[in-house]
Amino acid sequence: MLAKRIIPCLDVRDGRVVKGVNFEGIREVGDPVECAAEYNKQGADEIVFYDITASHEGRGVMLDVVRETAKRVFVPLTVGGGIKTVDDIRETLRAGADKVSVNSQAVQNPQLIKDGADIFGSQCICVGIDAKKTPAGNWTVYINGGRIDMQLDLLDWVKQIEQLGAGEICLNSIDTDGVKGGFDLPMLKAVVDAVSIPVIASGGAGKLGDFAEAFERTDCSAALAASLFHFHELTVQQVKDDCRSKGIIVR
Repeated sequence: MLAKRIIPCLDVRDGRVVKGVNFEGIREVGDPVECAAEYNKQGADEIVFYDITASHEGRGVMLDVVRETAKRVFVPLTVGGGIKTVDDIRETLRAGADKVSVNSQAVQNPQLIKDGADIFGSQCICVGIDAKKTPAGNWTVYINGGRIDMQLDLLDWVKQIEQLGAGEICLNSIDTDGVKGGFDLPMLKAVVDAVSIPVIASGGAGKLGDFAEAFERTDCSAALAASLFHFHELTVQQVKDDCRSKGIIVR
């Protein structure tokens, strides 16, 4: 059985780490390079950077932040936000990222997933998804930081992502994002059961036991959080210790 991963996520806007609730009420947290270096020390298995307004504002990737972080952080670094082309993927990987996360652009241009996987390898391509439950009881995919409902069924989309060659999915629930009530387990389980590639749980971690619960109740490969780590409520090591105490294999 593969060890589960614990991943801090840094949402970056205007060169600063920020955090909101349901994608709103944004608060500034600090410098992205310093935050990443701290999580590296704490034993994070990976670090994710999302430039949360790049797609909405039509900007490119924050390569300067990626370069500085890569000099100081020695765990895999995933970078998302503003990646529109194969050249963007190449430049981001060249700057020091191990993987790119494509979200809005992947929905609008699924060929980007296939081209990226074919050229750089599936292991370099993570597809980020922001999804929300509909009144009908299924889930629909949103883009541009949760601003635009694409009327795209989540389970249809994750199957297509896998067929296109992506190596991983990072699934964020808009309903639970920043609320700290726990991960969206029904959504997470549905996606994990629909695909065979690794799925990262994102959106909603609020207490120590939420990570272990996601691993116990679904076959997700990793769990990602922001607020809990940023505001020093928990360390990565505390989360790993709790998982180990419940018989969950972590790195």
